[in-house]
Amino acid sequence: MSAEVENKSVTDEKPPAAEEAKKIVDEPVVEKKEAADPKEKKEKQEEPAAPPAPPPPRVHKADFQKDVVYLYQFSRTPVLPSLSPYCLKVETWLRLQGIKYENVDHKLKFRSAKGQLPFVELNGEEIADSAAIISKLGQHFGADLDTNLSKDDKNKSHALISMIENHLCWVYVYWRSKNPDAMIKGCKLNLQHALGSRMPNAVLNLVFKLTYSRKGAKKVKAHGLGVHSAEEILEFGKEDLQVLEDTLGENDFFFGEKPTNLDVVVFSHLSQIAYVDKAVEYDLRDHFLENCPKLNALLTRIKERAFPDWDEITSTLGLNTHIEEEKKDSEKDSKEKEGKETEKESEVIKDEGKEKDEKEEPKKEVDEAKS
Repeated sequence: MSAEVENKSVTDEKPPAAEEAKKIVDEPVVEKKEAADPKEKKEKQEEPAAPPAPPPPRVHKADFQKDVVYLYQFSRTPVLPSLSPYCLKVETWLRLQGIKYENVDHKLKFRSAKGQLPFVELNGEEIADSAAIISKLGQHFGADLDTNLSKDDKNKSHALISMIENHLCWVYVYWRSKNPDAMIKGCKLNLQHALGSRMPNAVLNLVFKLTYSRKGAKKVKAHGLGVHSAEEILEFGKEDLQVLEDTLGENDFFFGEKPTNLDVVVFSHLSQIAYVDKAVEYDLRDHFLENCPKLNALLTRIKERAFPDWDEITSTLGLNTHIEEEKKDSEKDSKEKEGKETEKESEVIKDEGKEKDEKEEPKKEVDEAKS
């Protein structure tokens, strides 16, 4: 048995050279790779990844046109374009600057990310708050109504705007909140249209009185003005109006011959007082009309300059009468141009005919002489 094992081991043993040769043949050939350059490896690692695609713009007007401002505001009324002085402020500024814009008929469904109206959309970006809207649009379009004002005039403008928006404004908001019936009648409101609702007007009137009056009264009280009596608040309003009347003086506009941002703010707020229908009693309106003739004339000047379609707006309650007017003017210009071109062509044909007659006349005379 031992001999058998021993003989097997001797028989199976192979010479070392043959074994090495077999290893070389049987082992797979592995190509040697040159060591990667550390610098090249580092550069590959440092290559930045492609930036992710930007998210789609958060706008309601998805099919917007470049550099067209889309304005979201309250509905029109039969007495003035907007019962919000801040909506009227933005639209007046856009019109005075000649910037292309379009009112979006959103039926009061939308608010800005800040929960406000007005807001605008420009090139896929939302801008809220009237002051921020005017500032950012001014930068984008290179439009500034205050560009020629001195530093002192700008400071004066800032102080008066603060007085109007943080004091005088609350005087008429107080009146509206305390007299919702007079407000509805004085502004000739159809609440179905104003609120974008199909509920009966009787129901809307009740809801409006309860909600608007309560909210308005709370805001006025929180501001601090609401703790005073109605008589005291009326006097505050009269004092603010007198300051503006005296400051305007004999000027067409507050700082000369051209409107500035202060004129726009004055127009947008005082319109809320001056244009309340006379069918209702309103002491501050009566005081304004009787004692502030210069301010009243200022309102007329800006109204005529910025809103030549005022009557059409207040009668049709159309949001974009300015675009319709532009189309009419464009069509009119096109027809006039066609008419001029036709007239010119007629004159050319007439002149050519005259020249032809003049050339043929001598020939006719020659022929007659020969005969």
